[in-house]
Amino acid sequence: MKVIVDIKDSKASFVMELLDSLPFVKTQTITASKALLMKEMKEAVDEIKLIKAGKKHARNADDFLNEL
Repeated sequence: MKVIVDIKDSKASFVMELLDSLPFVKTQTITASKALLMKEMKEAVDEIKLIKAGKKHARNADDFLNEL
């Protein structure tokens, strides 16, 4: 299982040391921009799932392109 955890900078070293001490946990630090990209991609996938389930309506491609 993969989990993203947002930690205050002042507590990050403590939490990382704790996680590194657990033999069954692997850690990898990512940049803030990569974390934002991952969050936005998850939101996009969630929105697509809602559209496919009929709980949300998709926009017309022409309207989307005209907005750009």
